Amino acid sequence: MKSAKLWHLNMKDMHRNYRSHAKKPTWIIVLVSLVSLFLICAFIYPPHNSSACYVFSSNGCNGFSHWLPPAPTREFTDEEIAARVVMNDILNTPPFQSKTPKIAFLFLIPGKLPFEKLWDMFFHGHEGRFSVYVHASKDKPVHFSRYFINREIRSDKVVWGKISMVDAERRLLANALKDPDNQHFVLLSDSCIPLHDFDYVFNYLMYTNISFVDCFEDPGPHGSGRYSEHMLPEVEKNDFRKGAQWFTMKRQHAVVAMADNLYYSKFRDYCKPGMDGRNCYSDEHYLPTFFHMHDPDGISYWSVTHVDWSEGKWHPKSYGARDISYQLLKNISAIDESVHVTSDERKEIQVRPCLWNGRQRPCYLFARKFLPESLDNLMQLFSNYTMILRCCKAPHHRRTECPFNVLPFILIARATGIAVTVTFEFKLQVEMLLLASLDLGMAEK
Repeated sequence: MKSAKLWHLNMKDMHRNYRSHAKKPTWIIVLVSLVSLFLICAFIYPPHNSSACYVFSSNGCNGFSHWLPPAPTREFTDEEIAARVVMNDILNTPPFQSKTPKIAFLFLIPGKLPFEKLWDMFFHGHEGRFSVYVHASKDKPVHFSRYFINREIRSDKVVWGKISMVDAERRLLANALKDPDNQHFVLLSDSCIPLHDFDYVFNYLMYTNISFVDCFEDPGPHGSGRYSEHMLPEVEKNDFRKGAQWFTMKRQHAVVAMADNLYYSKFRDYCKPGMDGRNCYSDEHYLPTFFHMHDPDGISYWSVTHVDWSEGKWHPKSYGARDISYQLLKNISAIDESVHVTSDERKEIQVRPCLWNGRQRPCYLFARKFLPESLDNLMQLFSNYTMILRCCKAPHHRRTECPFNVLPFILIARATGIAVTVTFEFKLQVEMLLLASLDLGMAEK
C-alpha cells in the first residue's frame, strides 16, 4: 500500500516537472516569434523619422538597404558598352593644359541681349581670358559691344520645354570646343547678370576640378513622376534626376556630353511635354541624369546661377528696377547653401553646403531673372563695385589713381571692417566696398 502511494506521488512530481519544463520552450518560442514579427514589420515598413531609424541601425534609414541582397548586375547592351568605353576614356585622359586658358560664355537668348552693357563692363580689361558665343533663336541681335560683335553661331528655333533647348546647348558647346584654349563653359540666359567681378569668377571656375551641374532626386510628380519606362534599359527610374539647366562645365564634361548620343536619344524621344500623359522637360533632366549616372563625383549638384523659386509659381521671381539694391546683391552673393524642395506631398527640403575644393563658399556667381528695366541701376552698382575693387587690389603706390573720396574708405574698411557714411554717394561706395571685401576674403583664403 505504501509503495503504491509512493509510486503515485512520484508520478505527480514527474507530471508537474514535465509541465513546468514544457512551459519554458513555449514562452521562448512566443517571445522569439514576436521579436521576429516586429523586425519583419520594421523591414517592410521602415520608419521615416530619422531618430526612429537610429534605433535599428547606426546608419539611419539608409541602413535598411544593407539588409537586402545585392541587386544582380544588369548585362549592358552593345550600345551601352560602346558609349561607356568612350566616356570612360575621355574622363580618364588627363585634360589638355592650355598656356592661355579661357572661359567660354555661352549666351542662349531669343534675340536682344538687354544686359550687354553690363557684360561689356564685366569683360573689359580681361581680353584673352574669355570667349563669347551667342545662340539667338528668334532674331539676330544688334550688338554694340566689341565682345559680342560677330559672335553669333548658326542658330535654330528653340521651344521651351522641348529637346530643341538641349540641342541649342549642344550647339553652343560644339562651337566653343573648337577653341582648345576654352577650358570651362558657362551657359547663360538673356536675364542673367554677374554677381562678382571677372577675376573672382575666373578663379572660382578654373581652380577647381568639377562641373557645376544642378542635380537632385525628386520623387514627386515634377521629378521621378516624369520618368517613362520607355527609357529602359539604359536609364532606370532610380537614376532619374532633376536640375536647373544653367550649368558651368569643365572641358572633359563638355566633350563627354557632345560624344553622347545614346542617352541623349532616350530623352529626345521619351522626355517631352505630353509624353504618356506627363510633361517631361529634357533640359531639366537630361544632363543631371547623365552626369549622375556616369560621373557622380565630378559635379557639384548645384548651379552657380541663382534663381528664386520661393514664390511657388510656375516661373521664378523676377527683379525690376525697384528691386535692385546693394542689399539684394549682397544677400544673393552671401548664400553658401544650396536648397532643393521636392514636389511630392512631403515637400522635403534638401539642403547641401556649397563646397569649393572641400571648403564651404558662396554658391553663386550669376543670377537671374532680371528685367531689362533694371539695367541702369545694375550698371551704377556694378561700376562702383568694380572701381572700388580695383582700388582695393591695387598696390599702395598706385592708389593715387583712385578717386580721392574712395581712399579713406579703403583704409577704414581694411583696418576695421566698419563703414563710415557721409552722403548717399559715399554710402553706396562703402557698401559696395564691403561686398568687394567678400571677394578679397575668398581670394586670400
